[in-house]
Amino acid sequence: MEKKRILIVDDEADLAGIISEMLTGCGFLTDQAGSAEEAFSLLTQKNYHLILLDINLPDQSGFEICKELRHVSKVPVIFASARTTENDRITGFDIGGDDFLQKPYSMKELLSRVNALLRRAYGEENQEELSFGQVKIQPSDRTVTKAGKPVKMANREFDLLLYLVRNKNTAIPKETILQDVWGAFSEVEPLTLTVHIRWLREKLEEDPANPKYIKTIWRMGYMLEDNA
Repeated sequence: MEKKRILIVDDEADLAGIISEMLTGCGFLTDQAGSAEEAFSLLTQKNYHLILLDINLPDQSGFEICKELRHVSKVPVIFASARTTENDRITGFDIGGDDFLQKPYSMKELLSRVNALLRRAYGEENQEELSFGQVKIQPSDRTVTKAGKPVKMANREFDLLLYLVRNKNTAIPKETILQDVWGAFSEVEPLTLTVHIRWLREKLEEDPANPKYIKTIWRMGYMLEDNA
C-alpha cells in the first residue's frame, strides 16, 4: 500500500518536529514548512495526501493558503490553531478546510484525526456509484454530477453527501451526523452542519428553499429522501 505523505505547515519548528517524528513512526512520510512561501514551494515539488495547517504564519495566514490551494487541489486540510472562536471554525470550513484541531492538542488526538480524515478521503470500501434524482456520486474518485454536469464540492461537503446517500430514507440525528462525518473527537458546532446542509441544497436541489431530497427532520436532524 502506498505510504501517505503529509505536509506540516507550522512556524513552531519544535512542535512541527515532534509531529513529524510521531507521524513518521506511524508509517507516514512527512515534510515541514515554517511559512507560506516554504509550503507553496514544497507543494509545487510533491503531491501530498493531507496538510496540517497552522492559521498564524509569519508571511500569510493559513486561511489564505487554503483559499489559494482550493483553486487547484482537493487535498484534505486540517487547521491547527489556538484560535478557536466559532467564526474561525466556520471560516475554516467555509473556505474548504476539512477539520479544525485546537492547540494545544495531544499527539494521540492528532493521529486519530489524521487517520479518520484519510479513511474518509481515500478509503477503498463501498466504491460503487450512488445516485438520487439527477445526481450521481462516484466515491472512487470523489466526484458528483447533476444532470450530467460536474458539481464542485469541498471534501467535507462530499463526505456529508456520501453519508446521507448511503443512509437514504433514514432520519439521522444531528449529533450522529456530526460524530460520523466530522469525527468522534470533533468539537464542531451544530451550526456547521446546518451550513453544510444549506450548501448541498444550493448545489443539488432545484428549489433549495423547498428541498425535494435533503429534508430537515424537525427537532431531530436530516434525511436524504429518495423514493424512486
